[in-house]
Amino acid sequence: MAADDNLQVYRKKRRFSVTPEPSGKRPRQRRTAKRLLFVVQKHRASHLHYDLRLEWNGVLLSWAVPKGPSLDPSVKRLAMAVEDHPIEYADFEGIIPAGEYGGGTVMVWDRGAYVPEAPDVGNSVEKGELKFTLHGKKLKGSWVLVRTGSRYAADRGNRSWLLIKHRDPEASTGDITAEEPRSVKSRRLLVEIALDEGGDVLKAAEGDPAEALRALLDRNPKLVPRRRNRKAAVWSSKGAT
Repeated sequence: MAADDNLQVYRKKRRFSVTPEPSGKRPRQRRTAKRLLFVVQKHRASHLHYDLRLEWNGVLLSWAVPKGPSLDPSVKRLAMAVEDHPIEYADFEGIIPAGEYGGGTVMVWDRGAYVPEAPDVGNSVEKGELKFTLHGKKLKGSWVLVRTGSRYAADRGNRSWLLIKHRDPEASTGDITAEEPRSVKSRRLLVEIALDEGGDVLKAAEGDPAEALRALLDRNPKLVPRRRNRKAAVWSSKGAT
């Protein structure tokens, strides 16, 4: 199937006269299957999640990972397959307007190249097991995506997968999402992207680690107003939670 056909669902969900997301109309150059593009985008929409995207056949195969990737091989992270995205989306960082599909703040959290264990990625996805090695700025080493069937209530159309880190020198028990909260593209936190580009600052900040917010507010305590009528107010520089 042509890449343009694969993007029909993506385009139907979006109004490109409103959202700055790419429509994916530029023709793509062929790339070797030995080293392909990957990106992980941190996305504070209605809920915080991380979008894992792997280049294949002119598009980005995409999975939404609610809790983000884990470097711990004993941790299996739910990954919900979503519609293919255009290759250009790998560079998208900014604000999807409120009221639009996926409205919220998007960060390029990690990106680089990946090498599939089997050369035919499409065939691996169809079989329900995709093994690959990541060469990112944050995520490295061997990983696998395994389709789980319909074990999860949220699953529709057999979309549930598990993202698992293999045991190798890159494995760790540390929380990479908390330790490395900034964009690899701009070095910004979600809250800074929202501040710079006119997004919902308070909503975006809820996706940033408390320690990173404290450091930001310590440098500039008046940067963001404190949210009122909230038991756990992250905006207090004297006691951010």
